[in-house]
Amino acid sequence: MVEEGVLTEGQHLPGDRILYGLYNRFGESAPFIGLARAAARAMRNRSAAATRRAGERAVEPLVDLVQPWALAALDAHRREGRTVVMATTTPVDLVAALGEALGFDAVIATRYEEAEGHYTGRLASGFVWGVGKRQAVREWARTAGVDLGASHAYSDSFYDLPLLTAVGHPHPLNADPRLAVVSVARRWPLEYWDRPPGVPSLLGFEPYHLVRMLFRPEAFPYARFEVSGTESIPRSGPVLIAANHRSYFDVVAIGLVAARLNRPVRFLAKQEVFDAPVIGRLARMLGGIAVDRGSGSSDPMRQSAEALRAGEVVIILPQGTIPRGEAFFDPVLTGHTGAARLAAETGATVVPVGVWGTEQVWPRSARLPDLGGLTHPPKVTVRVGAPVELGSADPVRATACLMHEISALLPPESRLPRVPTEDDLARTRPPT
Repeated sequence: MVEEGVLTEGQHLPGDRILYGLYNRFGESAPFIGLARAAARAMRNRSAAATRRAGERAVEPLVDLVQPWALAALDAHRREGRTVVMATTTPVDLVAALGEALGFDAVIATRYEEAEGHYTGRLASGFVWGVGKRQAVREWARTAGVDLGASHAYSDSFYDLPLLTAVGHPHPLNADPRLAVVSVARRWPLEYWDRPPGVPSLLGFEPYHLVRMLFRPEAFPYARFEVSGTESIPRSGPVLIAANHRSYFDVVAIGLVAARLNRPVRFLAKQEVFDAPVIGRLARMLGGIAVDRGSGSSDPMRQSAEALRAGEVVIILPQGTIPRGEAFFDPVLTGHTGAARLAAETGATVVPVGVWGTEQVWPRSARLPDLGGLTHPPKVTVRVGAPVELGSADPVRATACLMHEISALLPPESRLPRVPTEDDLARTRPPT
């Protein structure tokens, strides 16, 4: 607003320092809203066009502050054919450009009265807050022919209870303490847009933060680990970690990499993992993405893409499953195209990881890892490579490039042809 001349440098709206101080400490409150409503008078004789330009200037930094999973949630409603509407107390001239940038179909907001291009100091219609917001939404719905009983509403504020109770599907979202209490009493599920659906959090900490403290080499004394290159993984932004697959123990090997990142990771795993009574629940709490092989469902790819667009880390094993029989000893790695397609779709940074020796700890033929190697534990090597540019619009060629990069991280013996013995082949097959 200063840049557009609505306010002068150093000028403040009356009471705004107190206003923002109270808001930052206590959240939305009736006194806060009283000051917000009084801002209409403070805007008297100020340019409406300049205020709208100020709203446009603010779009880019505001979009950067949007909760990472918000856009995926909105897109899900659009796929269901629903109209998506923003209802806010913020003056429409400040927020309309943001609503357009985020793809909202309509914006319901407080409006200041104008005369000859300047504000009069009065509201043009009702104040869109509390009961007033519910009334404004009802009027819009009546005009648009929308049934609120079939509609969804999201809010983090206790003061939006009138609106939440007016719709058929209320969603308490990153709820303030009072709204959280009401939601529990009404049995409304608490939802969040700062992490994937189903991932709990306490004071900003996810289960990942606890698990990473337990995921240390000392916790697995029957294996000797050599982990290197983790500094190549970006500490922010979308990252797709792609590794080869040799054993059930790969989960531990790659988990040691994930534990060093100090940022939550999401991973794809077969549906059977999520069906297990205890492990399955933990996998979901960690943000795992279930892959039901053979179903042809596109959900795993969609969820992975949403996670990457939200700036998360996703771990994928392009081979899909542990190779069996002679394929296990093939020096040329092959994989499915999912990782390449995700990278092309989301622009995520792709980081290859080479895993070697995990099959010595837990061969596929065994139901449990070999705990007998405490005196002479087998060596497990995990090498993280530099980010790779797949550089091809063809997912098959891009996948071949990715698998070549993973192979280059494995020891030289991995690239030598080998004739396996019958015992070697037996260790690559599931237990009977």
